[in-house]
Amino acid sequence: MTTAPKILLITPPLTQLNTPYPATAYIKGFLRDRGFNVTQADFGLELVLRLFSRKGLNQVFQTILDGTYELSDNSQRMLRLRKSYLDTIEPVIRFLQGRDSTLAHPIALGSFLPEASRFLQLADLEEAFGTMGITDRARHLATLYLEDLADLIKETVCPHFGFSRYADKLAMSATSFDPLEAELQTAPNLVDQMLLDLLDQRMQEVQPDVVGFTVPFPGNLYGALRLAQLIKQKYPHVKTLMGGGYPNTELRSLREPRIFNYIDFITLDDGEGPWLKLLEHFQDQRSVEQLQRTFLLLDGEVQYLNAATDADIPHTEVGTPDYSDLKLHEYLSVVEVLNPMHRLWSDGRWNKLTIAHGCYWKRCSFCDITLDYISRYETAPATLLVDRIEQIIAQTGQTGFHFVDEAAPPLALRDLAIELLRRGVKITWWGNIRFEKTFSADLCRLLAASGCIAVSGGLEVASDRLLAKMEKGVSIAQVARVTRDFTAAGIMVHAYLMYGFPTQTAQETMDSLEVVRQLFEQNVIQSGYWHRFSMTAHSPVGKNPEKYGVVKVGPEPGLFADNDLWHEDPQGADHELFGAGLAKALYNYMHGIGLDEPLSFWFDFKVPRASHPKNMIAQAVEAIGKPDSEKQNLRVLWLGNAPELEVVTKTKKGRTFHNALLTFTEKTEEYEIRTTPEIGQWLHTWLTRLAEDYGTKFLLKDMAADYPEGQMFTFQEFLITDTWLDLRERGLLVV
Repeated sequence: MTTAPKILLITPPLTQLNTPYPATAYIKGFLRDRGFNVTQADFGLELVLRLFSRKGLNQVFQTILDGTYELSDNSQRMLRLRKSYLDTIEPVIRFLQGRDSTLAHPIALGSFLPEASRFLQLADLEEAFGTMGITDRARHLATLYLEDLADLIKETVCPHFGFSRYADKLAMSATSFDPLEAELQTAPNLVDQMLLDLLDQRMQEVQPDVVGFTVPFPGNLYGALRLAQLIKQKYPHVKTLMGGGYPNTELRSLREPRIFNYIDFITLDDGEGPWLKLLEHFQDQRSVEQLQRTFLLLDGEVQYLNAATDADIPHTEVGTPDYSDLKLHEYLSVVEVLNPMHRLWSDGRWNKLTIAHGCYWKRCSFCDITLDYISRYETAPATLLVDRIEQIIAQTGQTGFHFVDEAAPPLALRDLAIELLRRGVKITWWGNIRFEKTFSADLCRLLAASGCIAVSGGLEVASDRLLAKMEKGVSIAQVARVTRDFTAAGIMVHAYLMYGFPTQTAQETMDSLEVVRQLFEQNVIQSGYWHRFSMTAHSPVGKNPEKYGVVKVGPEPGLFADNDLWHEDPQGADHELFGAGLAKALYNYMHGIGLDEPLSFWFDFKVPRASHPKNMIAQAVEAIGKPDSEKQNLRVLWLGNAPELEVVTKTKKGRTFHNALLTFTEKTEEYEIRTTPEIGQWLHTWLTRLAEDYGTKFLLKDMAADYPEGQMFTFQEFLITDTWLDLRERGLLVV
């Protein structure tokens, strides 16, 4: 093809129900700016909407009735209730899309929805419902209703189905392509067929020359290959491409030719550069040898081509994600977990954006730090980021943002927050961070003022020995102080937790749980999730297991995926034993339950007692930071409005007294500060300047240099007066 090709970008099922995965939006924005005709679709959402409709569910029930399935008692109950499900499914979907809020009342009252096994957990949650609004309660019940239906579908017509994955087990640790190939050669099941019908319809509408699939997770691979299979059968002239997180981590040593029966080109790392080179190749403007980070089949052999001499596309030039032609108002906000921080992943439509490319720390030994998406760190100026934010808001009409960096850099977040405040751009945002000391109490307050509502970060093993071994760069005490400051600023905190790190003992595992218990007890984290350590091929542990005291035992190298490595930990505990108890304890802690129980309460076998003192986190939380006198080179910001100044004159016993009265009018209060006329005038000048000018960088030492002479207090002494401390409490920040 010598003319510019028409492109269709597809997110195959399934990622999230509440918001689109951003990869296609990024590639579309980048290619659109270069004049290409690009259409995109989220087939995860579209499949769910087709399946969970009256017509779709009727097909499910009819297929079950016509088949020879062995049904559980739960599935038989649902089959008997099929008329109730058919009558309620479309109203429930509209409600979860936010298009029929009045339905909250009948759902919340408990008489509207048919109930199956997922509702059995409600007895434990009755108490929580007392603190939930009607709409939240109804959305939680509607979510359970959908999960019941998903259980039925998984037990019968589609064993692969799940709301955030599709046949993920076929792609996990898949050193051999055989299981995927075998499944792809079977007749499509009912859900597969719905997916293929969606593609057929879209192919006829768009008539693309190129179809690209993003495969971020193992649970997207089977869907992508099923779709690509149809393209090869019915539209053999169309080129198929695949990229995303799964090939980036799993397929870097790909030698399996059979996948190229479905996909013509597989790209690694950021897609912008490889896509541009491929499109030039399709238009006869570039030879095949000059492709970038691309696998393809040449002369029957898998070849990796990366001879392009062009530089990577810098982070400043990737453009703004383009969400147009995604069905943004049809996503479902579900409430799987009642915890307000935990539910952000499934509740609400979030525009996803990256502050920086890669990770500024890139030392953690469990992480794939050798890969480009982590190792190549690049930032973009705050002005450009806020330009992108404003463009996305104009396009989507939605002001919620999830910053999806590996770890958003604190200074870049500071500059972003200041730029948002300078422009008066109102957004709500959350993102991933490292719990590092740069996140001071004042920086946390600044981020909150810019719209931050939550952060997630890695506490991991909650053991100082193991944190040092994994080169995390934080200590338990530091994490406690940083999470304290985020929480005090009104920002919710989610902790990623890890167990089973190399050489971790049973004692250290229980000590980690005790740290987590105390963090919840002190209310400095609000949510968490335990991950079992896994050794990957691209991490320092995977590359040098002996250094970390573990032994690689498999799998045997194959032609297909190579990422997850099997290992033995001769020095560590039997990590498998602890998973269920850790998860049970954490679930209860997140709901404020069981914090006074001994750690052994959560396990059905004998465990060591924690060796940490009971007040370990409390002591860390009580630590006091640097005084302002030691922050002369930091920036001063004022979050309030400019005050009004009035000099008040009083005469008492023949003596005249002059006082300055500063009056502050803020959103939720009015208050006054009295001081001397000179300091009053100085504060009025500075607070007015700071309130009106976020563009100039004023330092604390600039205020010191301008401090009026001849006062009762020196500037250093003034920094501990009630006047100064009152202003610091009300929004005068030093960052």
